[in-house]
Amino acid sequence: MPEVRPRVALFVTCLVDFHRPTIGFAAIRLLEQAGCRVEVPRAQTCCGQPAYNSGDLATTREICRGILDTFGGYEYVVVPSGSCGGMLRHHLPHLFDDDPNLRARAASLADRTYELVSFLTDVMAIADVPARYQGTTTYHDACSGLRELGIKHQPRRLLAAVEGLTLKEMAEPEVCCGFGGTFCVKYPEISVRMVADKTKDIVATGADTLLAGDLGCLLNMAGRLSREGSEVKVRHIAEVLAGMTEEVPPIGMPRATSAQA
Repeated sequence: MPEVRPRVALFVTCLVDFHRPTIGFAAIRLLEQAGCRVEVPRAQTCCGQPAYNSGDLATTREICRGILDTFGGYEYVVVPSGSCGGMLRHHLPHLFDDDPNLRARAASLADRTYELVSFLTDVMAIADVPARYQGTTTYHDACSGLRELGIKHQPRRLLAAVEGLTLKEMAEPEVCCGFGGTFCVKYPEISVRMVADKTKDIVATGADTLLAGDLGCLLNMAGRLSREGSEVKVRHIAEVLAGMTEEVPPIGMPRATSAQA
């Protein structure tokens, strides 16, 4: 009998689309290596989280109706972000508590939605990746992935399989970096203090590379590390697991021009 390959839709996320498309390509490579048939629906938009966190539930519902239409026919929906994954998996269904039909569709979609690394380990049972990364890394546990989706051991399990990679834990890897989506805009002074504390913890490990599974957190920490003059490189875990670190510079660093190359 022919091998059955699960049909997976990649939910790219806004930040990946606008700031770091390589993460999306890395996710596709990892999913295909795991044996999935991957599609990237063109009609996809934001997960609705900014509007939701700002209390604009009417706009959020309209966005999420589109998500139900766009992603409803897939076996799985995979997101390279714990934050967007948490929105789809935990908050989306409750937007339609007053509509039984939409509530059922939303609950079905939520049950089939996974963060990328969690999907690879918990669903596809991937324990090894054909990747190599020469360096010492430290890993930040982003809040939504950790607290809403239970992502803790999964990234560390896959990183342990990367040839040449050493992982050194922070003193407090689970402490928030201060990004929090709209939090950093509403409370900038608190956010700056939080990310400053975080970068101290990162630098204290002696690691040359910071990894995480949420681009928002990574952009926030990369910006602070850059302003502090740190040489710590910042990358999304998917880029390392997919072996794509030679194809794109670390987050926050400009791509080399033809004259520089």
